[in-house]
Amino acid sequence: MKYLLSFILLFSLVAYGQTSEEYVERGITKSFWQDYRGAISDYNKAIELNPKSELAYASRGSAKFYLQDYRGAISDWNKVIELNPKFVSLYAGRGRAKYKLQDYRGAMSDYNKAIELDPKNAEAYYNRGIAKAYLEDYSGAISDYSKAIELNPKNADAYGYRGIAKEKLQDYRGAISDWNKVIELDPKSAGAYYKRGVAKGSLGDYRGAISDYNKAIELYPKFADAYYNRGVAKINLGQKDSGCLDFSKAGELGNENAYDEIRELCN
Repeated sequence: MKYLLSFILLFSLVAYGQTSEEYVERGITKSFWQDYRGAISDYNKAIELNPKSELAYASRGSAKFYLQDYRGAISDWNKVIELNPKFVSLYAGRGRAKYKLQDYRGAMSDYNKAIELDPKNAEAYYNRGIAKAYLEDYSGAISDYSKAIELNPKNADAYGYRGIAKEKLQDYRGAISDWNKVIELDPKSAGAYYKRGVAKGSLGDYRGAISDYNKAIELYPKFADAYYNRGVAKINLGQKDSGCLDFSKAGELGNENAYDEIRELCN
């Protein structure tokens, strides 16, 4: 018992003597193991000991972000930016938090600042493009996705989102070109085959669309929308029985519009 009490006393003295930096390091370790609440507790202690610790505020904000406490993350990152207005990654991080809260204009403002401080920040261009798309500025979104791709040509998501923006502007051939690139980079992307099929269908290339829907379904057999759209393409080619079977399968998988098509076209 004597030795146990001595150990407890020694541990207490060590813990009591911990510095702000040591609490931050311990918090970072906990965050690595996804113990975000435990990490926040350590960051709180670090900030108590050093109210001007940029790393403690920044790290606590990241932990809050992972816990989906986006307002709390923004508050912490505001403090970091107040202490260091040139902390580039924090503008991008705060922009993501604002985006999660559907504050797309606020997110764009932060991405603008991140790009101003680092004109080669591919992620900031990419994320700003997404915010612009939500605000229906598809041309602006395409411009940002293109810049992100210029800086990082292997970002399949940037090609994909650019394809969606082009589709919104009825540039179906341009969208197909982007979906081709997504498939080149990620051959197992069921969504890419599906979206390319949609673009081909919009151009009246129903056979090409069916081929893409087939591949999407092969990769993801429960892809309700792929069955539905394949049914539409088949009906347009006069393949009524097969198309109606696709509508039925789409309905089974949860596509509510499929039964409307069955009532209208298949009886």
